Amino acid sequence: MPTAVLETNRASGRTTTEQFHAFDAHNSHVYRALERMVARRLAAGATRVSLKDLFEDLRRHLPYGVAGLNNNFTALYARRLIEDHPHWAGAFELRRRRAA
Repeated sequence: MPTAVLETNRASGRTTTEQFHAFDAHNSHVYRALERMVARRLAAGATRVSLKDLFEDLRRHLPYGVAGLNNNFTALYARRLIEDHPHWAGAFELRRRRAA
């Protein structure tokens, strides 16, 4: 991520979770795309899914990329996917969160 963006985020005083919710509210297509991608991978026989890989796929395949898609959001999207699709819980490796 460019340094200028990191500085802006630090200067905003918002937590990663707050930044995620703001991004998600304006980019609902990202979550829907992640849902479709996870479903396709699991249907194809995958037993594990990497949100980092899915983020890179999104960056390559969406027409204009996804401005603001921060790698710090991967765990938050994984948790949201599991919340909405509990049967996918085993497909993601989650770690204890250190910060909000």
